[in-house]
Amino acid sequence: MSYTHSFDPTVLREYDIRGIVGKTLHQADAFAIGRAFGTIIARKGGSRVAVGYDGRLSSPDLEPHLVAGLRASGMHVIRVGRGPTPLLYFAGTVLETDGSAMVTGSHNPPDYNGFKMMIGRKPFYGEQILEIGRLCASGDLVPEAQGSEETIDIAERYIARLVQDWDGGDRQLKVVWDNGNGAAGDVLPMLTAKLPGHHTILNGPIDGRFPAHHPDPTVAKNLVQIIETVRAQGADLGIAFDGDADRIGVVDDEGEILWGDQLLVLMGRDVLREHPGATIIADVKASQVLFDEIAKAGGVPLMYKTGHSLIKAKMAEVGSPLAGEMSGHIFFNDKWYGFDDALYAAVRVMGIVARLPGKLSDVRKALPQVINTPELRFDCPDTRKFGVIEEVAARLNAAKAQVSDVDGVRVLTSDGWWLLRASNTQAVLVARCEASSEAGLERLKAALVEQLEASGLQAPDFSGENAGH
Repeated sequence: MSYTHSFDPTVLREYDIRGIVGKTLHQADAFAIGRAFGTIIARKGGSRVAVGYDGRLSSPDLEPHLVAGLRASGMHVIRVGRGPTPLLYFAGTVLETDGSAMVTGSHNPPDYNGFKMMIGRKPFYGEQILEIGRLCASGDLVPEAQGSEETIDIAERYIARLVQDWDGGDRQLKVVWDNGNGAAGDVLPMLTAKLPGHHTILNGPIDGRFPAHHPDPTVAKNLVQIIETVRAQGADLGIAFDGDADRIGVVDDEGEILWGDQLLVLMGRDVLREHPGATIIADVKASQVLFDEIAKAGGVPLMYKTGHSLIKAKMAEVGSPLAGEMSGHIFFNDKWYGFDDALYAAVRVMGIVARLPGKLSDVRKALPQVINTPELRFDCPDTRKFGVIEEVAARLNAAKAQVSDVDGVRVLTSDGWWLLRASNTQAVLVARCEASSEAGLERLKAALVEQLEASGLQAPDFSGENAGH
């Protein structure tokens, strides 16, 4: 009887595999993922897979089952142990493995876990993830084998490579770091020990219960502690990570948050000095200010779909040296390897700050001031969400509106812009509005509500402070 396995239908997602441990995600799923992922690699002629795991309570239990599944498909597994997701990406890159698999729940609640994969240097997502489900359901797998494994500690090599690109001279910055009890906890002190300056690490120990706050640096309330510490210490900047350290959050010397698009302005100007005319990519949720500032700095701004796997693929296609998302995924293909790495982004940001004639807050204040809503997420059934976008797009096109349809609809007006897109990972629609004035913002909100109501949906809850940036 050949091996077959079926997954809970909610766990195989667009960009990764994710579920609630003990409810929708089990050890048997980890084995099945290894079995199918190993099959895919074997059929491409590959045989070596790097595996790592994050600091979640369930990760050490899931990782051996993933390894066993890979070995049962004949793979040689290189286990790099506990650490941030980018450390695994680094291992897969420099060890030139045929695949990489990370056990991580990223920034999800503590009872979640999941898997992120790469084939060679490329993200593994979308149809490829669904293929894992199909292979396991049908039993269409390579014959069972023994495989092999070895354990490698690559942390020191990773840290040495991060520090290699330090370009801030010997200026002694004062930096506050918030690890959020996430997976970078073991390597972060190794990094700060090799960088100049004075470093304070908050919530350093890895703890999958996340006792201090949720490890998601795009949510303002999770940055309260680092903001208070930066202000109390008179620090030059603060740097926060998500649970697996592939996303970054930054606060300036005044304790004000620099959002993902503002960070990309800072980094984009720097990268464009060495790569004039280069294409810089950001997702559709980013501010118009970013796209305008990249053009002003001599770059070619490219607006693209939200989703770290999609952006990575687009970067490779157009040869972009830098890309990023509002969610804090930053991808450097300039000196680095093109994958999202918050520790690497931190080194580059610090270097830029060290070379500034003034303070980081001066850069933020000099940007055009706009007013925007937070990212608005509201329920819409999976069976309906893409249809709503199609209906809205048809009405806007009929009205000759100025629309970008790269990911949902982004409508440009004299007041600013509004966005409506379907989430790839949840049964929700996502909206955002940005204007140069409060009155303009109200008009944009009204236009968005009008389109939603025309498709039979209620207006989203616009409450919460307007995130002015």
